[in-house]
Amino acid sequence: MMKHKNPIIIERVYNAPISLVWKALTEKDLMKQWYFELSGFKLEIGFEFQFYGQGLKGESYLHKCTILEIEPLEKLKYTWTYEGHEGYSTVTFELSEESANKTKVKLKHEGLETFPINNPDFAKKNFSNGWTYIINTALKDFLEAR
Repeated sequence: MMKHKNPIIIERVYNAPISLVWKALTEKDLMKQWYFELSGFKLEIGFEFQFYGQGLKGESYLHKCTILEIEPLEKLKYTWTYEGHEGYSTVTFELSEESANKTKVKLKHEGLETFPINNPDFAKKNFSNGWTYIINTALKDFLEAR
């Protein structure tokens, strides 16, 4: 097993039941409200999904992902690669119930060092900023507005 260096890890507790948090992470119609507009999404091992994201200067990157692990209400892990660029990373969401209406989410993005170092869009800082926004603002606002 490859040992990854310096993954991004962000933890956050949301004022939302674990069932809602899991749905937000796994249902396409909910994901587009806080995450990305996916071409399709099925909660099954080996399912491949993709979406476009923008680089610093407006470049469009096709993100290609394959689901690796599913533990309902506990863990979702998938690959995170880019069409036309080298590199292989994984994204893991781990959920734990803090109380009836509080859920802790731990995001881990590993393998960032495998992306091209000469492209500023793949700098760790950009991933860190992106995930910080997604976890601390986008997902929080989505969940806590319900």
